[in-house]
Amino acid sequence: MKAVPLPHLAATLLALFLSASSAALAQSEPTALVDQQHCMFCHTRDAPFLAPSFQQIAARYRDVPNARLMLEHKLREGGKAHWGDTAMPLPPDRGGPLTAEDAHTLIVWVLAQ
Repeated sequence: MKAVPLPHLAATLLALFLSASSAALAQSEPTALVDQQHCMFCHTRDAPFLAPSFQQIAARYRDVPNARLMLEHKLREGGKAHWGDTAMPLPPDRGGPLTAEDAHTLIVWVLAQ
């Protein structure tokens, strides 16, 4: 059995670690924001409920230019229905105002589904 050079092994292990860490971060639910904004009142991760699932939203918008900005704005301001008859509730009806940073965090997480 041929020995693997130590620098090559270290680089491979580092790449695997970074890849796994970034996948874990992408999948990590921002639970406090999800709870604060009552997201699960209408959405689920993988099945439509009163609104589309997060996976459906990700599939529809993941590759659409500027979709992230549009969705962040919709979270912060509310918006018309893009699926069925249910519109995104206004922030006071969801748990209060949402900062641009928090909206970004939620949308990045949703689009990673």
